[in-house]
Amino acid sequence: MVLDVAIIGSGFGGLGAAIRLQQVDVTNIAIFERARDLGGTWRDNTYPGCRCDVGSYLYSFSFAPNPAWTNTYSFQPEIWQYLRDVADRYSISDLIHYEHDVTDVAFDESRQLWRLTTSNGEYLAKCVVLATGALAEPRLPDITGIGDFTGTLMHTAQWDSTVELAGQRVGVIGTGASAIQTVPQIAPLVASLEVFQRTPSWILPHLGHPVLDRSKKFFATLPLAQRAVRVWGYWRRELMVLGFVKDPRRMTKAETLSREHLERQIKDEALRERFTPNYRLGCKRVLISNDFYPAFRRDNVTLVTEPIATIEKKGVRTADGVLHELDVLIAATGFFVTDNPMGDKVHGVHGQALGDASHGKLPHYLGTAFPDFPNLFTLAGPNTGLGHSSIIFMLESQLNYVTRAINVALESDALVEPKEDAAQRWTNSLQEKLPTTVWGTGCASWYLNEAGHNTVIWPDFTFKYRQATRRFDSSDHRVVVKTTSSSD
Repeated sequence: MVLDVAIIGSGFGGLGAAIRLQQVDVTNIAIFERARDLGGTWRDNTYPGCRCDVGSYLYSFSFAPNPAWTNTYSFQPEIWQYLRDVADRYSISDLIHYEHDVTDVAFDESRQLWRLTTSNGEYLAKCVVLATGALAEPRLPDITGIGDFTGTLMHTAQWDSTVELAGQRVGVIGTGASAIQTVPQIAPLVASLEVFQRTPSWILPHLGHPVLDRSKKFFATLPLAQRAVRVWGYWRRELMVLGFVKDPRRMTKAETLSREHLERQIKDEALRERFTPNYRLGCKRVLISNDFYPAFRRDNVTLVTEPIATIEKKGVRTADGVLHELDVLIAATGFFVTDNPMGDKVHGVHGQALGDASHGKLPHYLGTAFPDFPNLFTLAGPNTGLGHSSIIFMLESQLNYVTRAINVALESDALVEPKEDAAQRWTNSLQEKLPTTVWGTGCASWYLNEAGHNTVIWPDFTFKYRQATRRFDSSDHRVVVKTTSSSD
């Protein structure tokens, strides 16, 4: 049987796509998931302290509000449970093919279908939605000797809870988003903790707090009230665009707030200096934490800013020649984003790899569709990432366009793809704008590809992206009725 739509991934994007497609009467759907359970990044990231840095009421589907959030900034277990509850509520669970690792997605020109090769067989589909996410493939640091370490090595996104940290000499590479959540949690347990920092991060105070029981009851009784909180939170974050995009000099106020936060929590002037960034706030991911800096007031926690030279059997050797002997080494080093391996597994009409879009070699349309990749759509694709708001808003915006495009394809048994000039115009408009934003002020970040071009961030208000995706513009697309039947 030929699927109408094959969805790859069962995180927010994949579940949202299945729900929205069913709402427009597309039911011949299958979701392919490489793991044994749904949830994507919120299933995989189980490191201590893992939580979202976007408010709970905004970091959730607009059509599936949750009045029972226990914190205004939710922790990983609760977000994962939310996704499982949503899948059950909308009868999505039965669509998921677990332990189906998709290893190749290729367009079959003879049948004018997409052929998916998985670890459990091949499938054919008229349309494909890639919902594998940008933060799905953990990246170990490219440091000489990392394979020689004889202690326990793990990435924060592949946390091994069976590893006993109590009384151990532990090292953490990185001071980014996962490190600032992990370090305070493990610091009281370990004998010693050395945190290796390459570049300090801008850290703002965390405003999260538990939700009162009476608030939960109020939101359950009056859903419009929760909707109002969501809308207020959305517009409050949209104001950040004035600094991120319109005038990066506006970030000075936030930088002052961050410095004051650091000064309150770290009294040692020399240590404070090592924690102070020398780039514009927002150029790299902005972090929030109230307990990261205080962890370094502990006698057993040390900040190491000497560059790492090599990793050896017994630990990490820094450029000053010191060997930091360790029992456990934790890589809080992020993910393959612009070089996500999934992009090299997807090939279009002429065999070109979809990953070329992140390398600037293939134009994209709305960060979602691509010339010569008919009936294939990607969620959280090029230049749809955010530095200030909820990716769920962007995903729902993309799905407005994707569901309309798929309906056009299925109703006419056609191949739908953006025209080359439309995709090039869209891509050029973003690349022309990005250098003048805060992300173009000169820092090195995971938003940039190997050529230094930002192929990750959306450089404008998110409501403008919602406007751009609210309809299917036929003049920007090639719609070609198939020359051969693909019904069986």
